[in-house]
Amino acid sequence: MSRPLALVTGVTGFVAGHCAIDLLDHGFDVRGTVRDLSRAPVDHLRAAAQRTGGRLELVPASLLEDPGWDAAVDGVEVVEHVASPAPKYRPRDEEELIRPAVDGTLRVLRAAGRAGVRRVALTSSVEAVRSGHDMSDGRECTEDDWSVVERCEPYARSKTLAERAAWAEAERLGLELVVLNPGLILGPVHGPEVNVSVDVVRQLLTRQLPALPRLGFAPVDVRDVAAAHRLALQTPEAAGRRYILATEAIWLADIARTLAREYNPRGFRVPQRPIPSWTVRLGSRINPALRLALPLLDTPARTSSARARAELGWNTRDVRTTIVETAESLIASGAVPGR
Repeated sequence: MSRPLALVTGVTGFVAGHCAIDLLDHGFDVRGTVRDLSRAPVDHLRAAAQRTGGRLELVPASLLEDPGWDAAVDGVEVVEHVASPAPKYRPRDEEELIRPAVDGTLRVLRAAGRAGVRRVALTSSVEAVRSGHDMSDGRECTEDDWSVVERCEPYARSKTLAERAAWAEAERLGLELVVLNPGLILGPVHGPEVNVSVDVVRQLLTRQLPALPRLGFAPVDVRDVAAAHRLALQTPEAAGRRYILATEAIWLADIARTLAREYNPRGFRVPQRPIPSWTVRLGSRINPALRLALPLLDTPARTSSARARAELGWNTRDVRTTIVETAESLIASGAVPGR
């Protein structure tokens, strides 16, 4: 029996790589888009294809250009559109984020529509749900909430505008769309290059973050995010739905405590000292990295993943296990020096 073919965009990325491996593990062949075939780090993907007996193809395509997308979706049954820019610093020009996020999403959907693709699962973010609202009272967000674009930082604005555009375009095309809105994505890395979400753990282990701002997160394991994408493709009733993917609301200090218990006895010095919020706000005037954190400051990240659990049959790992396995992979990959 032939395996269905799925397209995963940006397949060399942290989340997309796990999505591709999950698909291979569950009976799919995978075609992945990359910007440059000659520089694509894909050994982990080829190993997964060999282990599972699945087929892995790589094709060049850019979110900023039309060429390549029709070839990418040719013969594909389903698409996981994961690729989107996620900066470590606030860009000077927010169009650096918004243009590839929105235009890239529309390119993928239009190519999928022309090719007769059955369904697209789109990676959005919880930042398209909760940003721009006053969340300091600890209220819980659901999929019925939308971020207030006019009050969003550039990354949240790019994710919100891209998702809004996707829903409108999918309706115009008559295309089945499912959207996944994950929180802070942690989990094992594929190599020494670290994305912005996992960098939180790296900075704690290396003490590049020497003290702890009161930042609220809604973490989720990248492997569970990948599983949710597949379930979104396989569950008939998921068409036209969005799903928050997150576990419990925690603070940065909770992540630090978990790491300190495990790694301080091994020679690491994970910070435990809090830093006043007024200091963070003052520092953000000169430090672009701190500016990205301001929407999370003193704000509990309470969200509900009840819909994903009920409708997709989605389950999650324990968040403390995810934090430790993230750290172990960072050490093993060389992204964090061992002790």
